[in-house]
Amino acid sequence: MDISVIVPLYNEAESLPKLYEWIKKVMAEHDFSYEIIFVNDGSTDESWKVIMNLRAKDEEHIHAIRFRRNYGKSPALYCGFKKAEGNVVITMDADLQDSPDEIPELYRMVTEDGYDLVSGWKQKRYDNALTKNLPSKLYNATARRVTGLRLHDMNCGLKAYKNEVIKHIEVYGEMHRYIPYLAKNAGYGNIGEKVVQHRKREFGQSKFGLDRFVHGYLDLLSLSFLNKFGKQPMHFFGLWGSVMFLIGLIAIVVVGGIKVVSIARGIKAPLVTDTPYFYIALTMMILGTQMFTAGYVGELVSRSNAERNNYQIAEEI
Repeated sequence: MDISVIVPLYNEAESLPKLYEWIKKVMAEHDFSYEIIFVNDGSTDESWKVIMNLRAKDEEHIHAIRFRRNYGKSPALYCGFKKAEGNVVITMDADLQDSPDEIPELYRMVTEDGYDLVSGWKQKRYDNALTKNLPSKLYNATARRVTGLRLHDMNCGLKAYKNEVIKHIEVYGEMHRYIPYLAKNAGYGNIGEKVVQHRKREFGQSKFGLDRFVHGYLDLLSLSFLNKFGKQPMHFFGLWGSVMFLIGLIAIVVVGGIKVVSIARGIKAPLVTDTPYFYIALTMMILGTQMFTAGYVGELVSRSNAERNNYQIAEEI
């Protein structure tokens, strides 16, 4: 099979028939063998009924997954990835803001240009400039700096992948925003970008609020930390815990030494506990000990993890 199109959706009943017909038209024009996997993320409207009606007309090409409740886009993609069988996997949103006309070129970039993953870039957007465009630019600038991937729109829903890429990454929580980074960490570094058309929403309203930028920032920090120290937590916690403890210890020695010298010279000196430096030093020692202990416990957990030696082997002869 040439292409698997994965469409995660939540309350998009009105747009589904048009999206299906559009995808079907593009596939027929280019003689692709394909499947469409609709992942209904706990919709409360008629989305599932619409999908079943479409499947009744085209059981060969339409497959569907229905969640009992709303879990989010990452779980929807995870389940869609598990089911996909096409050589190239295309993900796109169900709101008709992603154009299926982009599929042939995305397919060509993967199959002919050799990209592991191609991410769409909605260079010209029709969203609200203040609430979406500006925060999106700031978010993407931060993501580029942290991940090292020079992508302008990392969170674009329209992407193309080699099948093996989606089988070797795990999308969980809200990590769908960083799939290119997950792919890079799994050893698939040939990542490209394509300018794609962004269309105005025809039906309903956006399901994402400004909180996605806060969650996205925290997820980015988590991914960055896990990538660097996930298998060796002691390298982070142990190092900085030791540094903090030593600084606190040196400060305690200095404070105590000043007291001893003052006494030896017959100079009246304040109590050690009267100076704020004593408490700062003590706090540094306590925090340093806690961080070191956290690293030690993390190392024990890491060593007992069944996935500790799960490495991505590209080839074995």
